Amino acid sequence: MRAKSGFTLVEILIVVVILGILAAIVIPQFTNASTEAKQSSLQSDLQMLRSQIELYKIQHNDFLPCAQGETFLDAMLQYTLATGTVSAKGVVGAQGPYMRKIPSNQFVVANADVITEAAGGVCPADGTYGWWYDTTTGDIRANSLAANWPDHINY
Repeated sequence: MRAKSGFTLVEILIVVVILGILAAIVIPQFTNASTEAKQSSLQSDLQMLRSQIELYKIQHNDFLPCAQGETFLDAMLQYTLATGTVSAKGVVGAQGPYMRKIPSNQFVVANADVITEAAGGVCPADGTYGWWYDTTTGDIRANSLAANWPDHINY
């Protein structure tokens, strides 16, 4: 008589249940780590944007980007004179560029690298674009949906 080999249905079900329990424990850990990484990246991008705005202000006679008629993108991505006028590389007195490109807000699906300029007001936190820049105060914020990231205003 030959001995039977293989697993019984009960043994297979027990293994499947144990794997399901382990998956239920491990998967939320990966989700939290992903969200925390995005928050950390966004905080780093905001710090970089704010430091570049401050450097621009120092090099442009205490004027903020957009204060002299230039756009935020021109001020950050182009060479500019102390008057805020876009200039060519090598022109005497030309400063910048302060960034190679605008970072993407990872909490926004579309228009993640778009900066909306506004004179005063409050960041709408509607997630329609990546960043909100106050031309009056020089404050820049991530424009993310509160549902995606509840503390978006605090960084």
